[in-house]
Amino acid sequence: MTKLSESRQCLDIVLNSIEGSKAESIISIDIRRRSALADYMVIASGRSQRHVAAIADYLMRALKEAGYRVAHIEGLESGEWVLIDAGDIIIHLFRPETRDYYNLEKMWQTPVSDDEVEQMRIS
Repeated sequence: MTKLSESRQCLDIVLNSIEGSKAESIISIDIRRRSALADYMVIASGRSQRHVAAIADYLMRALKEAGYRVAHIEGLESGEWVLIDAGDIIIHLFRPETRDYYNLEKMWQTPVSDDEVEQMRIS
């Protein structure tokens, strides 16, 4: 299996898990041209701090059952913004107000110019 197909398989698990947890406003962003840290970023909202934490818990179990390891998780205690690093997939789970404040979608969905891609290769 190629790295890209493995990333897409992990992305499917992430999306299915958070959809099953009733996460809202789910988006996935292909960040391969923007960052070497991951292939995809997933952003979703929960209705409350408890809901955000439950989505994260369910997702971590789903990834573990599928044989993926979660490299790092932050924010689970507060439930305002949970960041899960699943290797090739970075997941951000927010309360709606926190998501609106940080507006990660806008930052990461801005088109990348060829000059920026070349600069990333040089760095």
